[in-house]
Amino acid sequence: MGWASGYIERLRKGETVSFRPRGHSMKGKVASGQLCTVAPFASEAEREALAVGDIVLCKVHGSEYLHLVVARQPGRFQIGNNRGNINGWVGPNAIFGRLVALGD
Repeated sequence: MGWASGYIERLRKGETVSFRPRGHSMKGKVASGQLCTVAPFASEAEREALAVGDIVLCKVHGSEYLHLVVARQPGRFQIGNNRGNINGWVGPNAIFGRLVALGD
């Protein structure tokens, strides 16, 4: 169970979630402690339509991240942070929602 497990469960139920992640891996896109709103996918087609540059709540190798889609291939997405680090490749079922709003 990680920092985002409760949010992931709510996204799986179709709820939009808001939280304030801590850390500096997304500096320049998301500040530490900034309010982030993540929405679930309305359909599998919407999840498959993710683009490079989208910020997503996902799980890579058992760890939970609010990170970027940095590359994509048919049926999989490469996840990384805004500092050049790569977390790895995941299938669409490891991505639970997309960042839709940033607040203060």
